[in-house]
Amino acid sequence: MRYFFLAYALIALLVVGIFGLRGQKFSKPPVRIFPDMDEQDKLKAQKPDPFFADGQGARLPVAQTFPRGFNPDGEKSIGGIPEYEFGGGTGYYFTGHVGDYYGNGMPEELGLTPENAAELILRGKERFGIYCAVCHGASGDGNGITANYGVPVAANPNAKLNALTQESYPDGRLYEVITNGKGLMSGYGYNIPVRDRWAIVAYIHTLQAAKASSK
Repeated sequence: MRYFFLAYALIALLVVGIFGLRGQKFSKPPVRIFPDMDEQDKLKAQKPDPFFADGQGARLPVAQTFPRGFNPDGEKSIGGIPEYEFGGGTGYYFTGHVGDYYGNGMPEELGLTPENAAELILRGKERFGIYCAVCHGASGDGNGITANYGVPVAANPNAKLNALTQESYPDGRLYEVITNGKGLMSGYGYNIPVRDRWAIVAYIHTLQAAKASSK
């Protein structure tokens, strides 16, 4: 019996070697059990693209914008936003931490007054709608549109932002999650300026207050 299996394995190896590796080029795509993202809707460098009128795939950056790290000499802004606003600083404003702990409250660097607080909240509402609502829901209830596509956001209690409290989830912790992400959520530190992250935190408080007043 042992020799039977040995002969069977040798024959199988010969079949795979002869028919599986033909040693020639062919035009039909191979059968791939795991595509591994081989086919992507992307444009490779220096390739033409009929989508654009000039047929060129290589495009210049959007006006008044530059790839991060490639600013002109002396420029310290990204799309009109000060570069430091994308991180790299220390202190509560940039990290959400006060020493070894999460802080609470809005940072002094925001310069909030009773007159401009509403402006910050409106800014936070706008940014929340762009970056957060798709998963967390427009009201922060964790039931965003991604739930319709099998993304289990609503199953996570922390996804229900309107149910969190400052005691259980300090402002600095919210800020840090926005910046670095947590679990299935990616970080937005490279997309959202520091001030806008705090604006989102402020808007989340309005969602929490709205839920509390509806009870």
